Amino acid sequence: EALSGFVAAVLDNDAAEASGLFETIRERYPMALTRDLETARGWLRAQARGNERFGFMASSGAKRLRPEGLNVSVKIDAVNWFLNGPEDVRSAYYLEEVATEFDVQGLEVDWAGICWDADLRYVSGAWDMLAFKGTKWQNVNQEVRKTYLINAYRVILTRARQGLVIYIPKGNLADPTRPPAFYDETAEFLASCGIPILDDK
Repeated sequence: EALSGFVAAVLDNDAAEASGLFETIRERYPMALTRDLETARGWLRAQARGNERFGFMASSGAKRLRPEGLNVSVKIDAVNWFLNGPEDVRSAYYLEEVATEFDVQGLEVDWAGICWDADLRYVSGAWDMLAFKGTKWQNVNQEVRKTYLINAYRVILTRARQGLVIYIPKGNLADPTRPPAFYDETAEFLASCGIPILDDK
């Protein structure tokens, strides 16, 4: 219940409420924030015990995670991802294939790596919602599509039973579809919600 409240506060742009709620769950439900993908992988592997399952998730609109090696346009085999063991490259354990809100709706893992793209970005004190079409990001203007995008993040942020790490890319000045400015404010806002920042490599 507290986790759902925390996620709602984050997505409602209420850092003070989110920070207060996070303090009530941080001992029982670890969270972390990183700008480095390998750091996220290391955190997930370090948290899991025994056969606890962990995996990467992202919204289906996270199209510019592809340069990071995370391609949401490639459909996972949900059975392999959720059920196969750590030796199978198709399983969640391998941290290569990323599941979207469509794959994880109604299902859970023990630990999740949330890969956050510029489709939902924090700009000048508010959330901006965008869709990547062709070669560029376009504003999402229809209220129903905005609601859908927010709900996509709500789903992936509530699929982990025991804890999660959020990975936000650093961006690339040489790539106009993912400059650092598309990601930096989002990371700053999430940190202001109380999520501890990991030391990146």
